[in-house]
Amino acid sequence: MLTKMSLLFLGVFISISTFAQVEKARRITEVLCSDSLYGRGYVKDGVNKAADFLANEFENAGLIAYLKDDSYFQSFTLNVNTFPGIIEVKAGNEILKPGVDFLVDASSGSFNGGLNLVEIDTAVLSNPHLLDPLISLVRNGDRNGFYVDLTGLSGRDTYIAVQQFNALAVIGAVVYSTDQKFTWSVGRNQLKYPVLHIKTGKIDAKTQLNVKIAAEFVKNFESRNVIGYLPAKKRKRKAETIIFTAHYDHLGGMGTSPITYFPGANDNASGTAMLISMADHFVENPSEYNILFIAFAGEEAGLVGSEYFVNSKIINLDNIKFLLNLDIMGSGEEGITAVNGRVHEKEFNQLKALNDEHNYLNQVKSRGETANSDHYHFHVKGVPSFFIYTMGPNKNYHDVYDTYEELTFSAYDNIVKLLVEFVEELN
Repeated sequence: MLTKMSLLFLGVFISISTFAQVEKARRITEVLCSDSLYGRGYVKDGVNKAADFLANEFENAGLIAYLKDDSYFQSFTLNVNTFPGIIEVKAGNEILKPGVDFLVDASSGSFNGGLNLVEIDTAVLSNPHLLDPLISLVRNGDRNGFYVDLTGLSGRDTYIAVQQFNALAVIGAVVYSTDQKFTWSVGRNQLKYPVLHIKTGKIDAKTQLNVKIAAEFVKNFESRNVIGYLPAKKRKRKAETIIFTAHYDHLGGMGTSPITYFPGANDNASGTAMLISMADHFVENPSEYNILFIAFAGEEAGLVGSEYFVNSKIINLDNIKFLLNLDIMGSGEEGITAVNGRVHEKEFNQLKALNDEHNYLNQVKSRGETANSDHYHFHVKGVPSFFIYTMGPNKNYHDVYDTYEELTFSAYDNIVKLLVEFVEELN
């Protein structure tokens, strides 16, 4: 029977353990967001420097290298468009700030010189023949690019317009004015001419633009998934497997002196830190299941790393009991969402009941299927899976503002407790 003193000691011990857990998560997240890893993208090999750091963390946590050559790394290749050189946009006499005043489209080509643009009204989307005389001006050399004002369009309409107008970049430069939030990505191809997104109010069709963009298309860039393993505590021959996943790659950076970085704190340094928190727990508290911990690369480039893992067949997918993909774990003031919660209703109800019982989080919401994170290629192969992300006031995403300093980790330890209990009660 526990005395008051022992209960007090237990409470202090739990508080210290929780504090240590969150502090370690903060340390890992801060390192992953640091300039030394160059945004965990494809400039200066940032993504592979991050892989080296994580392999060391996996080993320190006590995870076993999963692959036959006693390596934590599963290598694959992809083609990517990068911006390792100068990025400069001058509008009149004003030098615009990358990531704040403008973005270079992820698939932009290189350019060095002045732009003399012809204006296109978005109404031409409903009557493409209106484009013909404008295209002729560029083909004939009277102008060398196109200006499109997207101000006032919805996010969806902006996306559609950009997808269509970017096709003009085989003829000349394309420059957009937009009041939408700047959101960058990873380019998998390179357009012939530059494409720029510039903040509304900074330019109009007559603004003199001088542009320097140094783009480099890299074929067969080698990146790596980082994989660690814990066997079931009773080492059963046919023990089922739980998989925890999180992508550690991000968008990298562009330009020089200084480089503009996209730190990717919430997306997904925070989820990568939680992957290691899960490893720490199950090393100390072995499970009835075999457990794989996979830090995926190539997620931002189109789920490349997770697709490669699934297709590599290094694990029998039929032996996977459940997969939990952790992405955007740095807030949680408003609870969490479980993608596939409406698909796997039994498991979702179990997750929600655990939260209701212990009051860990504000709410646990369910969503249907999505193809927007690393659970997806497992899901389409029939592996039961959730993609779990936090909800809260932090809306920084794929931008220069997604920094370590913006994370609260307000629900971090409670999410760990909830997911651990969920795994322990799976049946």
